[in-house]
Amino acid sequence: MRRWILVGVLALQGCALTVSNPRALLPMDSFVPLASDARVWVEPGFEDYGERVASVLPAAIARVEAAHYLAFARPPRVYACGSEACFKRYVLTPKLSAAVVPDNRLILSPNLNGREARRLPALLTHELAHLHLGQRIGHYHSSLPVWFHEGWASLTANGGGAEYATDEAAYAAIHAGRRVNLGVRDTYDKRHRAPASGLSIHAFYRQSMLLVGWLKAQDEARFRDWVLAIQDNADFDIAFWNIYGQAPDTLLSVFYDGVSGDNQSTQAAPAGP
Repeated sequence: MRRWILVGVLALQGCALTVSNPRALLPMDSFVPLASDARVWVEPGFEDYGERVASVLPAAIARVEAAHYLAFARPPRVYACGSEACFKRYVLTPKLSAAVVPDNRLILSPNLNGREARRLPALLTHELAHLHLGQRIGHYHSSLPVWFHEGWASLTANGGGAEYATDEAAYAAIHAGRRVNLGVRDTYDKRHRAPASGLSIHAFYRQSMLLVGWLKAQDEARFRDWVLAIQDNADFDIAFWNIYGQAPDTLLSVFYDGVSGDNQSTQAAPAGP
């Protein structure tokens, strides 16, 4: 009985942040559907950007669905902003190159049509991974720690989103005692991002990717069962206990112990779906 009470409390804490957020109420009237692919909506005048997005979208979708072991619940839609003004209207942190904002809206920055054009396939895949999960459990689910959100998305994108830090830099941070804080948990109104672990955002993403990759590499069948349970709205920690028989921080301490002891087989965490 006590276990079911705990489940109920955790479920309430994990309410999705969707249309209740003011940003989710903004009309998407800055975009028109691309003639060649209605899944891509583009700011008028930047149709060439939309065509670039459409050209890499099928492969990105396939990669996400393979990594998540499920098809998208609904056909994904991607919004491409060709101007800074467009992106700033919908994304509160405009320094980003792409974002999934409340109500599961995937918005690409003009950076990916300019100085960061080479990052488009990887960042599109990363954000589609967030969108895929958001379709199942809501835009933001506080029972899922940020390290898992970002680590799984970066792993799915073959390092996309975490490419400004190397594996070697991540291992060096671990040797120096700077590790992802696996014990901290979010609440409905507070997310624990990179600073909560004393890491830069790039190092945090990379280390998180290595953690998720290590879990998958140890036993993909268990990993698959776990992430499918999460996508079915199971609580993160309870699902982990049910599948692995221990807490996430307990099992992942094996990864950290292996890195600290320079165990190369323990460090192995392929960056791929």
